[in-house]
Amino acid sequence: MLIATIMMVVLALGLLLIGYQKGQGQHLAGLKSAWMMTWQILPLLICAFIVAGMIQVLIPQESLNRWIGSESGMKGIFIGTIAGGFTPGGPYVSLPIATGLLKSGAGVGTMVAFITGWSLIAVGRLPMEVGIMGWKFTLIRLGCTFFLPPIAGWLAQTLFGTIKL
Repeated sequence: MLIATIMMVVLALGLLLIGYQKGQGQHLAGLKSAWMMTWQILPLLICAFIVAGMIQVLIPQESLNRWIGSESGMKGIFIGTIAGGFTPGGPYVSLPIATGLLKSGAGVGTMVAFITGWSLIAVGRLPMEVGIMGWKFTLIRLGCTFFLPPIAGWLAQTLFGTIKL
């Protein structure tokens, strides 16, 4: 996490410097845009972190292990797939939840299925996809990607299930 933070700081400062050197106020316009995005996303981000933190302290360890832990097998992977598919919002919602579950003892395969299901199934995004792309395309896409989250979860659990994250 520290390396990623350092890289983002260097990137942000570098882009600010480039914008400043252009001399046309791009650095100020960029900072204003960043401030507006922060205020739009901040409430959702705070709620996602609260959910992630509460998951860590409220779910009993034995329940977590039984339903989504490394020992839960394909049942946990399917639960992760479905939960991910129904998780609303962008990565600022799903990633903190997945992190909280991993820290609480969820299996790596289950969380790979969760993130992959969130990315590919995305039930909350389906109405917009149908409206823009049409039913036929949406059904084709879902049919082609529906089985990928469990496969990705199974592969992750098989190849990396013994690694502590």
